[in-house]
Amino acid sequence: MRNRLTADDVREAATALAARALDLPELAGARTVAAYVSVSGEPGTLTLLDTLRERGVRVLLPALLPDNDLDWGAYTGEGSLQRVRHGGRMALFEPAGEHLGPDAVTGADVVLLPGLAVDARGMRLGRGGGSYDRVLARLERAGAHPALVVLLYDSEVVERVPAEAHDRPVRAAVTPSGVRRFPSS
Repeated sequence: MRNRLTADDVREAATALAARALDLPELAGARTVAAYVSVSGEPGTLTLLDTLRERGVRVLLPALLPDNDLDWGAYTGEGSLQRVRHGGRMALFEPAGEHLGPDAVTGADVVLLPGLAVDARGMRLGRGGGSYDRVLARLERAGAHPALVVLLYDSEVVERVPAEAHDRPVRAAVTPSGVRRFPSS
């Protein structure tokens, strides 16, 4: 479905997604938000990231490590990003400045997660690299309990996705048309 979206579709969805996300009570009170820069056909995040920064929120963005774990750096605007190609995989936009270490995410009040789908239980389907599984395990080990929110298109909220024992549910899914909350998380 994402491959069929036009640039206008992605832009319009990004604007609507940012508006919905910014209305979340979790983001209204957040001091630090761990997020990501969308790539390819993912729902756009730059508008959301810039608005959070304008509100005085510290925004952390991931940098992919060779073992697929994530390091984190501060987002200070679009000029603070660098495009990084990781082997034969897609290029990602990562923080160009100082990296703060994989544990920096444990200080986040909210973690905005990418995904391909989420189901009625709040179980998120990722891309399969395991990077965010490591992040969620790190949060659990640290006793950190940030709000976990996945950003998706409307059609990606589905009845059921495969889940394994290590998977953790998200609190909410934000789509261009609204917010879906999951009571089990």
